Amino acid sequence: MKKIFFIILLTVIFSTSFFAQTKTGTPNIFEKKYDYVNDFEKILTPKQVQTLSATLKSCETKTGHKIVLVTTSSISPYTDLSDYSLDLDKYLNTTLKIDASIILVISKQLRQIQIRGLEKLRNKLSDKEVENIVSTFVIPELKKGDYYKGLQEGTDRIIKKLE
Repeated sequence: MKKIFFIILLTVIFSTSFFAQTKTGTPNIFEKKYDYVNDFEKILTPKQVQTLSATLKSCETKTGHKIVLVTTSSISPYTDLSDYSLDLDKYLNTTLKIDASIILVISKQLRQIQIRGLEKLRNKLSDKEVENIVSTFVIPELKKGDYYKGLQEGTDRIIKKLE
């Protein structure tokens, strides 16, 4: 009797683990909704978010190019901001149907910035020009702690290149 009970118990245990579903791939860590400015790290005031959003919306109206700004304190499970921004770009395009020409991802906590999507705009904006804008206008303000001014000046310079 004990043998039969033991065999049934083992069968039940192994059958449930055998038929259990396993999920492969990375879990969805991205938000379900994105706007022009997405301050998930909370480094901007609501007024600053509103002003930057108005600037980026105006840019899309004038140039036809949508710029999405994202601040984040964590990129986990990613280890590289470049990989995070690449998957965010794919997520925005495929899942949310947002065709952003440029995605600017910044992390105050990680002290990193990544700009994605420039392949679409090579004729108007080169990698060297973007690098110059970031190093000349954005990074000096970020070092001072004025994230709004750095982001505003950087996006203004990018918008001027797109016009």
